[in-house]
Amino acid sequence: MQVEDILSVLDQCNRSFAFPMLDNGYVYLAASRLSLYRSSSDWAMVIEIFGFSPRAGIPDTQIYTFSSKPCGRKSKDNFVNAKAYEKYIAGNPHNESTFVFPVAEGNWQDPSDSDLLACDALTVAIRGKEIPVPKLAEYAQYGIALQQPPSVMAFEFCRALAKIAHQDVLATPEERRANVLPELEQIMQLDEWNHPNIVISENLPSTSETFRQLAQVLVSGDLTLYKPSDAPNTHWSNWRDGGTL
Repeated sequence: MQVEDILSVLDQCNRSFAFPMLDNGYVYLAASRLSLYRSSSDWAMVIEIFGFSPRAGIPDTQIYTFSSKPCGRKSKDNFVNAKAYEKYIAGNPHNESTFVFPVAEGNWQDPSDSDLLACDALTVAIRGKEIPVPKLAEYAQYGIALQQPPSVMAFEFCRALAKIAHQDVLATPEERRANVLPELEQIMQLDEWNHPNIVISENLPSTSETFRQLAQVLVSGDLTLYKPSDAPNTHWSNWRDGGTL
């Protein structure tokens, strides 16, 4: 493993729009997490993004995996024909992406507008567990300024859930490892880091102090090499354009 090889994979994924954009115009960011896995010969980086896309209509967690050897990949059955499958594999040799849906569909959404929380919603099911819907006054405590009070937008609700049920809205260990070789050991996990603003073309992962240091950790296994000087910016409040398209 070489640092520049890892960064080259991340840059290529960025060029093919397979690297996470935290101000993705189609997704309101609510929570994120990054994990590193390695062995003496292979590596993997997993980034989880929990948020709400009005086009999808229900909250989801996207799991991005970048690896020397992704496993558990999509099969030919996921594509219209063999040629489409072969094109996908050729274009994505070191990355895979999956979605999980930790928040169950239910009457927590306004029946006439899925972008809103139902005004009479009392509970929501997250991974099979019913939890109380936050009271209106709680949103300000979580740093969430409601756009249309007393109505609560679905993405605002997701941001509150990310505070009160953080572990549950993100991936389980099994979901996170779905495309990671089983022999790789998890060596690091971050709930916050400095993420490049890849909307600006010059801001490649390889130009990011964070990702250069993470690549060094993957190659060496030495966690002390991660000592960023850039402040974390992965909180949703730093990416106000997310979801606004």
